[in-house]
Amino acid sequence: MKKKYQGTSKVKRSQLQALRREFETLQMKSGESASDYFSRTMAIANKIRIHSDQTQDVIIVEKILRSMTMKFDYIVCSIEESKDIDELSVDELQSSLQVHEQKLNRSTTEEQALKVLTDGESSATRGSGRG
Repeated sequence: MKKKYQGTSKVKRSQLQALRREFETLQMKSGESASDYFSRTMAIANKIRIHSDQTQDVIIVEKILRSMTMKFDYIVCSIEESKDIDELSVDELQSSLQVHEQKLNRSTTEEQALKVLTDGESSATRGSGRG
């Protein structure tokens, strides 16, 4: 029984180490949405918690903040300056970043629409001057 338990303990420790390594090296991918990145991060954090390692929310929040892509830099700085990271929940952080992402996507869509509109006007103007 003792050998069996020690073997299980070693396997659990090894699995926990692998999960911690995966958590530490986790980075948001270019083009990945905030919600997808949160899902990946929380999946690993929950696996770590299953192995009886009580990873605190503050560790997850800090990890997410430092591993976001550059397009989130100014909102990350704003969150770090305006909120107490020790008291910030993962859900609050996710909500803040998703709202920012929606605004960012909306402004990008508006810029693309304006570009299409101005490109269309300039080609129409060029074409009418030839006759």
